[in-house]
Amino acid sequence: MSKKSSNRTTSNKRGARKGLTRGTTISSRKLSKTDFTEGEDLEIEIDAERPETRDDCRLSERPCPYVSCKYHLYLDVNPRTGSIKLNFPDLEVWELPETCALDVAERGGMTLEEVGELLNLTRERIRQVESKGIDKLRDEQDEEIVP
Repeated sequence: MSKKSSNRTTSNKRGARKGLTRGTTISSRKLSKTDFTEGEDLEIEIDAERPETRDDCRLSERPCPYVSCKYHLYLDVNPRTGSIKLNFPDLEVWELPETCALDVAERGGMTLEEVGELLNLTRERIRQVESKGIDKLRDEQDEEIVP
């Protein structure tokens, strides 16, 4: 039996993900075995230049080099497991058309198709996430109404 390729592409022939490589997740177990001591000096230097407010960020260079920012579109960190998902494993940060979720939000409404293309997800997955978020907002609103 042949081993599956790590660069799987979606079978979706239509829509936002056509021909794009699926996101790759790096488990926290694998990360714990990695030596990051080489980048510690670079991290201190980068953190010193990091914008502190949205206004500072809005005026800084694009594409945004701060991939550890929670609004950066290049990667996602799962707070529960500590795993890292690379949303665009076949692209470098500077090759992304958009890098900041806050910049995208300021532009206003987008279709599910456009959001899917931006996040390297299918339109259906974007719809599911949107629905779950709306449900959470409704639950919070219901809790505030009850005395």
